[in-house]
Amino acid sequence: MGWNFGDILDAVASAIPPRTPAFLHGDRIIDWGEADRATNSLARGLLARGSKPGDKLAIYMRNCPEYLLALSAGWKARLTHVNVNYRYTADEVGYIFDNADAQTVVYAPEFRGVVNEIRPRLPTVKTWLEIGADTGLPAFAERFDALTVEGNGGPLDIARSGEDQFFIYTGGTTGMPKGVIWRHQDLREISLRAARLLGPVPETLAELIEVTKAVGPGGRTLPAPPLMHGTGLLTAFGAMLAGGSVVTLEGRTFDAEELLVAIARHKPQSMAIVGDSFAKPILNALNAAPGRYDVSSIAAIVSSGVMWSVEVKRGLLEHMPAAVLSDAFSSSEALGMGASVMIKGAEVQTAKFMLGDRCRVFDEHDRPVAPGSGVPGLVAIGPPNPLGYYKDEVKSARTFKVIDGVRYSIPGDWCVVEADGTLTLLGRGSACINTAGEKVFPEEVEEALKTHPSVEDALVVGLPDEKWGQSVTGVVRLTDGCMFDEDGLRAHVRRSLAGYKTPKRIVVTTETIRASNGKADYTTARAIAAAAI
Repeated sequence: MGWNFGDILDAVASAIPPRTPAFLHGDRIIDWGEADRATNSLARGLLARGSKPGDKLAIYMRNCPEYLLALSAGWKARLTHVNVNYRYTADEVGYIFDNADAQTVVYAPEFRGVVNEIRPRLPTVKTWLEIGADTGLPAFAERFDALTVEGNGGPLDIARSGEDQFFIYTGGTTGMPKGVIWRHQDLREISLRAARLLGPVPETLAELIEVTKAVGPGGRTLPAPPLMHGTGLLTAFGAMLAGGSVVTLEGRTFDAEELLVAIARHKPQSMAIVGDSFAKPILNALNAAPGRYDVSSIAAIVSSGVMWSVEVKRGLLEHMPAAVLSDAFSSSEALGMGASVMIKGAEVQTAKFMLGDRCRVFDEHDRPVAPGSGVPGLVAIGPPNPLGYYKDEVKSARTFKVIDGVRYSIPGDWCVVEADGTLTLLGRGSACINTAGEKVFPEEVEEALKTHPSVEDALVVGLPDEKWGQSVTGVVRLTDGCMFDEDGLRAHVRRSLAGYKTPKRIVVTTETIRASNGKADYTTARAIAAAAI
């Protein structure tokens, strides 16, 4: 339990052939030997420039090997990772750097303008590293690549700790982003719990080295969402810590055809997506060109963060009949709340999850919800859990609560516990719409809208209303070639949901209503709806 992830990388690198691919990005292939030397050198360089254990290392770039090289070097130097949403404005990026007390920033040259604008406001940042071979390096920055070749590249002589921290900044649905504080040992323990059910797992570094030598390198995975969000990042570094390979896409935005070409080329066994917002375009591309893309290598697809509908899963399994589709019910501050696993011929209802062994459901008064009672409850997950939110004691106390002597993370997800012990997810309470005293969870209405063949994507928001308090309002993007029929869509929803859940109005848009990680952008959807009505 005393190791940090840098210790695990050292152990794994010593046990697998150095020419094993670590990162594959288009034509670029960085093998494990090269990655190990580069991250050792980079870690030494950061320490030589004044970084101390616990200092914050902010990474500001799109998906590329440099993100994972910087992450690995940070672990080895005992620095705390800080993810940065590259879609943020300059002020929002500046807020993240300032709130996190960033000491080192690694950034891509495309964001040089933002960095130059906010740098004077950030006296705590001592080291700026720019990646890539672009010319015109600013006077305040150093070249990332230069630090990766400093010194001999050998392992660092440094004692690390499982108490070392790892931040995941999460935007949530309201307020400014908050840094969720995880310890390395707690993240490691969560990942090993499931593995222990299948048999013994390495409990010492010596055991890890011997097992890795015997088993060989891990598999290849392709995280489709951004690494600067939890789903993509946790999937990627899970593969790294197993001695595997990470395939990243080169495009600035998600492109289903690019992903399918990368799968055919690099043969990953698994990939990560974020619900229907990724799965639907993938399915559409496969359906549009049957047999064009070789996806036979895919044995598992993992999703988290957004609803993944049974209809889309069913379609994907027609193209990947041997794949296991795992829908993880998790959030940045609550990993492993539940799971839904579907294979061909064994369908699982949308938003229906098996509870994890650390998971409980409580009502608003912290009383357990009885299965089959029909009473909505809040999902809570027991330890190991984050230490809290960085520099936000109020929100930490609200989210991390002690009930009957157990400290739970309760991020605000509502559900109903069925008689068989499974749960049906309703949605996040902070997005809940209160209409005439009734609670409406947007996700439930969104899923009903998306089952209509003319709807490519949908979000649901509450707009101020004199009569209802808030009126349920849908914002939809149409499938190519389809016509907008508001009354028809409302009637479609009404056939499966109660009348008060049916949108009072539905508007159509061609704008993007999701963030780059596939999660709902309710702020944009609400602005579109308000402008249209």
